Amino acid sequence: MAALFAENFRFLSLFFKSKDVMIFNGLVALGTVGSQEIFSVVAFHCPCSPARNYIYGLAAIGVPALALFLIGVIWNSHTWNLVAECHRRGTKNFSAAATCLIFGSVMGRAAVAPVTWSMISLLRGEAYVCAMSEFMDPSSLYEFPPGYGADTMARFPCDDLPGNLTKFKDEVIRRLKYESQLFGWMLLGVVAVLVFLTKCLKHCCSPLSYRQEDYWDQYRSNEAKLFHRTAEVHSKVMAANNVKKFFGFVCLDKEEKELVQEYPVEDVQPRPQWDSITGVCIYRENKGFPLYSRLHKWAKGAVGCNSGPDNQEMVFLAA
Repeated sequence: MAALFAENFRFLSLFFKSKDVMIFNGLVALGTVGSQEIFSVVAFHCPCSPARNYIYGLAAIGVPALALFLIGVIWNSHTWNLVAECHRRGTKNFSAAATCLIFGSVMGRAAVAPVTWSMISLLRGEAYVCAMSEFMDPSSLYEFPPGYGADTMARFPCDDLPGNLTKFKDEVIRRLKYESQLFGWMLLGVVAVLVFLTKCLKHCCSPLSYRQEDYWDQYRSNEAKLFHRTAEVHSKVMAANNVKKFFGFVCLDKEEKELVQEYPVEDVQPRPQWDSITGVCIYRENKGFPLYSRLHKWAKGAVGCNSGPDNQEMVFLAA
């Protein structure tokens, strides 16, 4: 029983390690849902005034979505890899398809949170009800008293209605929520179809086998983790050496002393080396051998990025 449990746990851990992006996107979506719930309870208050309702309702949906999108772009490391690539090398090494797919990869990941926000906002319906209440036609309501216009309809999301109109509030809210939720489900369907088509297009257009793509994903994930961990140790040891040189001693705890003794650091990497491993990774083959990252390319001593028989660009994917 214990062996079976250990085997299943190992399988799950390997599965989740290979699905880092999927898990991250899921966590972003869940965090966005929680933020939307808090916003609806604490911060959303419809002004119940003509013109203001529409602006406030759209702002409640659009402005947080825009902010989340920009945050997603800023936090995505691929954004700065793309900026560094364009700044140092330009786009001469990319085809139009490569540029579009790399840019689309950055935008697609950044769109997870804003799309989730917009979809949840529409499914809840509060912002849509606030925005569209003033545009509802009173004549479409059975036995609605004449003489009331947009000023009165804009007050339906609130409680300060004339007494003779209170009985119509549930009907107005129900109709507007129906429209809002319809748009929300349509947005969900469109996003699901786009994700499905994107995944199909990626696998259909890639000459790599599924197993090699899976290996590439694992390599990039492991390289990033090891590089970050090693860079942290390298910088700490180098800082300790410099502090010791200045003061004549350095105050380290037991673990840090072991690091300094085990990993001696004599020098730092020159800027050209950093430049050579910074930027967007396009999968290439050099003399038939795959180059999975810029660090891999640097380690193999591969020079040049032009396509040719000995340096073939195989598939366009952001690292």
